[in-house]
Amino acid sequence: MKVIRVHEYGGPEVLRYEDVPLPEPGPGQVRVKIEAVGVNFIDIYHRTGLYPNPLPFTLGIEGAGIVEAVGPEVTDVRVGDRVAYALVLGAYAERALVPAWKLVPLPEAIDFPTAAAAMVQGLTAHYLTHSTYPLKPGDTVLVHAAAGGTGLLIVQMAKLRGARVIGTVSTEEKAQRAREVGADEVILYTRQDFEAEVKRLTERRGVDVVYDSVGQATFEKSLNCVRPRGLLVLFGQASGPVPPIDPLVLSAKGSLFLTRPHLSHYVATREELLERAHALFRWIQGGQIRLHIERVFPLAEAAEAHRVLVGRTSMGKLLLVP
Repeated sequence: MKVIRVHEYGGPEVLRYEDVPLPEPGPGQVRVKIEAVGVNFIDIYHRTGLYPNPLPFTLGIEGAGIVEAVGPEVTDVRVGDRVAYALVLGAYAERALVPAWKLVPLPEAIDFPTAAAAMVQGLTAHYLTHSTYPLKPGDTVLVHAAAGGTGLLIVQMAKLRGARVIGTVSTEEKAQRAREVGADEVILYTRQDFEAEVKRLTERRGVDVVYDSVGQATFEKSLNCVRPRGLLVLFGQASGPVPPIDPLVLSAKGSLFLTRPHLSHYVATREELLERAHALFRWIQGGQIRLHIERVFPLAEAAEAHRVLVGRTSMGKLLLVP
């Protein structure tokens, strides 16, 4: 079967499209015939070695497809089931082995591209808005990269929770996209100082929570945008890792809270995974949440998908199709 393998860390050019033997599922495992694969920033971190894996490895942590074979002790799914999953390495492939407990059954109305586009970013947006900081009516939030795949979903879920949403984007086109999904205010950070604009829009109070996936380029000013005793949620580092911080800085800026969450800790059990996924799929089916799939690439063109993602020119989700 064909896969995208990493034999050495580096740029998109290190991605190899090659053949590997068809894997057989072991105890608790399922073999999934992959129909669509989600491309995520964590794939970049794996490829470059920022998040290292033993070499060589097959890239990708998000996929959707059909159960093709089950190993011993599997009771949650059956051959022929339509499923999706996240946080299991090896999705850039025609087939993948996945722990059965991590597979989410797909409703009939959810097709494979939608499922592959929804799992990582949709579950991330859900835990950020419902658990890390459970938003409520009257809250004001700042969402960086508000026109990206995760940002668009955070904006929509924040509005479902009754919050006021301020988003940052780089272009007018992206600003329009953020407004279309519900952003109340949009700041073009390429033209405006987002810290000054946030303070103006909140009458200098600051926001209750900042959702920051950008990292190094925004972190310091993000802290300055948080109200006293508010929360900065750093859940990505698209611009690079944030340098170490002295905890006294949090005190000086208003007894702030800072967290660096990861999706795996918010879907640590099958019950929690299914609860979040079912809510997400219900909103998609009901039209409350809209996904935007930007481009679909053949699996063999994974390197080009990475170039587009790193270039930050896309709005919405990038997919691979075996």
